[in-house]
Amino acid sequence: MSRTLRGRWARSKERQVKVTKVIVDVMLKQEIHDPQGEAISRACQRLGYGDVVGVRQGKRFEVELRGEADDNALTRVGALAGELLANPVIEEFVLRAE
Repeated sequence: MSRTLRGRWARSKERQVKVTKVIVDVMLKQEIHDPQGEAISRACQRLGYGDVVGVRQGKRFEVELRGEADDNALTRVGALAGELLANPVIEEFVLRAE
């Protein structure tokens, strides 16, 4: 997981609070059939993009955190992703801080 600690500053009453974005990319596990990806791949062929040989469809979440995206914060977002954002039976996810 890459950690690039860039962020933006948000006003919180009298002081500024650093806000960091953590990206959660969720994809179906490789062994799970992806009918949406297959439909997109077929559409690519029909539209003349013959060099496209496969597509897998996924989801991207942008989670904004107050403060730095340190190891503890990334662990908490990982727990959130495993519990709410991804179905661990059929999906896997990757985190990265921006």
